Amino acid sequence: MDSPITGTAAGVPFTALPPAHNGAAPLIVTWHMLDAPRSDAAFAAALPMHGLPAWRVHLGMPMCGARMVDGSMDAGLELMRQDALMSFLYPFVRQASEEFPAALESIRAQLPVDDGPIGVLGGSLGGAVALRVLADTEIPVFAGAVVNAAVRIRSVVDLFPGDYSYDAESEKAADSLDFVAQADTIAGRAPLMVVSGELDHPGLRADALDLVDALGERSELLSIPGLAHPLADEPGIEPAPQLPLAGEVDTALTTWFHRRLADAG
Repeated sequence: MDSPITGTAAGVPFTALPPAHNGAAPLIVTWHMLDAPRSDAAFAAALPMHGLPAWRVHLGMPMCGARMVDGSMDAGLELMRQDALMSFLYPFVRQASEEFPAALESIRAQLPVDDGPIGVLGGSLGGAVALRVLADTEIPVFAGAVVNAAVRIRSVVDLFPGDYSYDAESEKAADSLDFVAQADTIAGRAPLMVVSGELDHPGLRADALDLVDALGERSELLSIPGLAHPLADEPGIEPAPQLPLAGEVDTALTTWFHRRLADAG
């Protein structure tokens, strides 16, 4: 099995898994969930995509894993309580996507990855980051995938207790993270696999189906029977043995990216 390499790229912690030959190869970048698995190391264990002829570099989300404050998620939870959208969800996605270009440059300086188009993968809120890279940047991408993703941030806000009071600023922020509305741009950038657990939150699952409909032939839907939102058991911070349903997702993602790498090659 591939031995993980840990480090930081422009201040962003990462867990990298090399290809079997451990040499120069294409790059696939991932962003983890805030549910389990909620760190780059744990996400790498849940979805390692072993056997791919590519480097898989799993990036840490803000205030998670090595960037937890005082070794816990409490600081992030306090931001969530202050304002689920404007203190928590939106700034996390914005920071993770805005710090990515510098992190990508640093990864390429540290690891023997090629300078061609990359693959992107995100789970849950990390899915919004992957989709934002597709929708809002010009970084070349050969293929993308999302798993139980935050396709419309309003649906994620709806998961929190109480009715959220939107104002002009928060409406604008929410609109910027509605990727069904940006499907034409995403479809023009790269093919996308949308993985949706049949037991995921109903709003998130509905959004996944809407995204696939909007993307048309540039997308592929994979529904996983029995899969709820998380991909690992709690607490989901340290690497853990892969769960059987995560293994199904992992196999499908490996096949998807392998095929797209062949097409790109």
